[in-house]
Amino acid sequence: MDSVPYDREGSGQRIPLALKILIAGGFGAGKTTLVSALSEVRPLQTEEVLTGAGIGTDDVSGVEQKSTTTVAMDFGRITINEDLQVYLFGTPGQDRFWFLWDELAFGALGAVVLADTRRLADCFPSIDYFEQRGIPFVVGVNCFDGARRFSLESVRDALDLDPDVPLVLCDVRDRQSGKLVLISLVEHVARQRGEPVPVA
Repeated sequence: MDSVPYDREGSGQRIPLALKILIAGGFGAGKTTLVSALSEVRPLQTEEVLTGAGIGTDDVSGVEQKSTTTVAMDFGRITINEDLQVYLFGTPGQDRFWFLWDELAFGALGAVVLADTRRLADCFPSIDYFEQRGIPFVVGVNCFDGARRFSLESVRDALDLDPDVPLVLCDVRDRQSGKLVLISLVEHVARQRGEPVPVA
């Protein structure tokens, strides 16, 4: 790893390297839940209650039990070691908040796109966004209770993913499952850059 910078105040204290990862996907795909499960600190959330004002704007078909929505972003942090921290930024799912995406994506190492097989088409905008900007991403298929299960090959075909884009099953409520998705992303980025793939 490259040398870690020191602060400019002369204390000699090391400043950890920070990696930024986006968590994207459609409305209700599990972005807030994943950030909450992974973050070692209490995550910053901008959840607001869905109201009648969203009728006709927010499509809740398939996720009728959802009562809140992210209106700006979710934020969490993971400390890997004293030299490395990962910052997680959960993006808002509805298209009316997409004006925030360019700011959130600036400087990102890569992204996780969460897919909900009940509403698979909802993750197309996220996939298109990262493909068009050349931002590495992986797709995590969130295994919701009671949702129909599909093979990864079927999901890959339905999403028309390039063969080199990692596609993994996950349960965003489970911290270890979420970590495996992040590891898949870091390995994917390393392969794209021609760097040694980290050993988990």
